[in-house]
Amino acid sequence: MAVPKRKSSKARRDKRRSNVWKIGLPALSRCPRCKEFKLAHCVCESCGTYKGMTVFKV
Repeated sequence: MAVPKRKSSKARRDKRRSNVWKIGLPALSRCPRCKEFKLAHCVCESCGTYKGMTVFKV
């Protein structure tokens, strides 16, 4: 079984436990048609378009 050779310092331990490694917010972009915020590379939920084409009617 793996056992640490030396005691881990408090700084090293706290760096590991910090919240720096959390995933950030998704990138939002504006829809060119309705100017609402939407997820990048996804269909706009308010007008139903993607890359200038209507995918579904709202």
